[in-house]
Amino acid sequence: MSQHYLKKILEISDPHLKKIFSTGRYNEFLKAVEYIYQLEKREDIVKNFSDKYVEFVKEDYQRQYQGTNESLNSFLEKKDDDIKIIWGNCFDVMKGMKSESIHCIVTSPPYYNARKYSTWKNLDLYLYDMRNIIKEAYRVLDNHRVFVFNVGDIFDNDNLTTKSVWGKRRLPLASYFIKIFEEEGFTFVDDFIWDKGEVQSERNKHKNKPYPFYQYPINCYEHILIFHKHRLDETRYPCPVCGTLKVNGNTQSEIGLRSWECKNLECFERSKSNRGKRFSLKTLTTQSRQGKMYEISEEFIKKWRRDIVKFPPVIKINSKGENLLGHTAPFPENIPELAIQMFSYEGEKVLDPFGGSFTSVIVAKKLNRTGIGIELNKEMFREAGLKNIKNNFPANLLNQKNINISEYDYKQ
Repeated sequence: MSQHYLKKILEISDPHLKKIFSTGRYNEFLKAVEYIYQLEKREDIVKNFSDKYVEFVKEDYQRQYQGTNESLNSFLEKKDDDIKIIWGNCFDVMKGMKSESIHCIVTSPPYYNARKYSTWKNLDLYLYDMRNIIKEAYRVLDNHRVFVFNVGDIFDNDNLTTKSVWGKRRLPLASYFIKIFEEEGFTFVDDFIWDKGEVQSERNKHKNKPYPFYQYPINCYEHILIFHKHRLDETRYPCPVCGTLKVNGNTQSEIGLRSWECKNLECFERSKSNRGKRFSLKTLTTQSRQGKMYEISEEFIKKWRRDIVKFPPVIKINSKGENLLGHTAPFPENIPELAIQMFSYEGEKVLDPFGGSFTSVIVAKKLNRTGIGIELNKEMFREAGLKNIKNNFPANLLNQKNINISEYDYKQ
């Protein structure tokens, strides 16, 4: 009787497994992969071994962080919730979350001093708070994943030199944020310019002064910034072809993205020059998820193929002057649709640290992901936010079953 292929993988990989895992974890791992002996196809054996190995490596990495909140993470790991809402300060909440436990982040930060819920003494204090939040977001976002960040350049006073109305100027927030993101470890990838169409504001038009130096363009755009997280991980990962850990580090295919080359001479895929399979942790994820079930529609790809995209902002005020959404600055579904369809898979966790009207979690649910929204202002936004969610998912007329919204009040 021929040897089961898992035994072959373990024989070749054993020296590396003993270096990577402690004795206790090594024994746990061997026990955890025993079920693979029931599989027959080599491809299934390799994939299951690789998945279990990646799971163990991630768990060991997550245990290095000592600040997790067990109650919070139990809430986040419950499988039967359609949408998860966490009431609390997003910085504090994320500090309680496991490292690299979120697959995609999409958000729009609170406006700097433009709404009653966002007041900072000056721009530096605002950016200081945002930096701390971005730093925590980097930790909780899974490795080699994406953060989509929507922000507009605003006309306001930074309150650093003067607090007079004459101190107002165009504040290039997108530029400031790109610098902060990169300083906190992210890689800037792209900037979609969101053309919001014809502006409604009459500000700065100076209709009665059609002269030089009086006429300036009015802001009718925002930025949709794309950032990669590539935390350099020197841990060996198994070859996706033969499944063994007999690999050597290759170059970084992107900054912070370690690639590997299989050195198992018995591997089933060797080049003409006898080079082994080259891969990375990122390609282990992306190349195993190709095919019809993962395809993004050509229409959607075409919509986002250009760096300038045009769609209207959310119309939140009706003819009676009433706010239909209960939030002063909701963003359209187009933005989380981009983030979630382009940068996550079904069943994964999507986080919006500034939940607001919970557009991101609504879109996540529509696209079969778990939406997690964090919102500080419970008294201000709970009623309107939950109403917005339920309006997007009306009860089924046959069984009257409403969407399952789980709420959590975070306390440190």
